[in-house]
Formats: sequence, C-alpha cells, structure tokens
Amino acid sequence: MAELKHIVRIANTDLKGTKQMLPGLADIKGIGFMFANAVCSVAGIDIHRKLGTLTDEEARRLDEIAKNPVKFGIPEWLVNRRKDPETGGDKHLLTNDLLFVQENDVKMMKKMKSWKGVRHMLGQPVRGQKTRSNFRKGKGNVMGVKVASKKSGTT
Repeated sequence: MAELKHIVRIANTDLKGTKQMLPGLADIKGIGFMFANAVCSVAGIDIHRKLGTLTDEEARRLDEIAKNPVKFGIPEWLVNRRKDPETGGDKHLLTNDLLFVQENDVKMMKKMKSWKGVRHMLGQPVRGQKTRSNFRKGKGNVMGVKVASKKSGTT
C-alpha cells in the first residue's frame, strides 16, 4: 500500500490526507456531500478511502471531473450554476470563481434595483425571513422592553 500523503491538492485547495473522500472533498468551496459522492462514483474511487492514499493521476482525474462535471455524465441538476446568464450553459464553479460570480450577481441585483438587490443594499434579510428578532446579529443593541422608571416625588 502507498504511503499516506498528509496534504493533497485538488481544485487549488489543500486538503487533509487523513480525511475520507466525501468529507474531504466537501471541504472544497463549491463541492457538497452529494456532489462529492457523484464525483467519486464517476471516477471509480471508493468513498471510504483516505484522501492521502490517492495517486497523482487519481487526484488529477477528480480535479478534472469536479471542474467539468456535465462532460463526465454527472446530471446537470447537480451543478451549482445552471443556465448561466452570460453563456446560457450549465457550469460548476469552485473556490474563488464561485465567490467572484456570487459577488457579481449581488452587484448586478443592486444595480438594477431588484427586490433582492434592495434588500442587500439595506442589510435586510433577502429571502423573506421575519425581521423582528432574527438577522440582528451585529446590528447594534437589542431592542428590549423599555420600563418607565417611577420617580419618587413629594405631593
């Protein structure tokens, strides 16, 4: 059996070699548990193996499948950017590309002043949550019940 590598590099991310496949791949931004399972099954890699036991060729194949999953037969409903507004195709974005595209989407919503864009501008919850008590983390002091103080006066 091959020696265990302590750091494995997949999709420009350093992963711990002591983790199993699914939780290890899920540490990559843009890859969840289900997508990691699909990538492993397409690549023909056992999901119970440690990441550190991968050969360089297997790591390269996992990287290739994760970057272009539709090409390898992973269903399009599993990718994270369907019907991209710029290209019209289905993409799967990872790491910094995902962060960049999300930022640009929010900027576009703010620019065209859609409902979600206005909510982003105001720092309000975007998806219809209640605003009375939730979402208030870091927004200032708690608005509790104010009790009128009794003044003792002479009459």
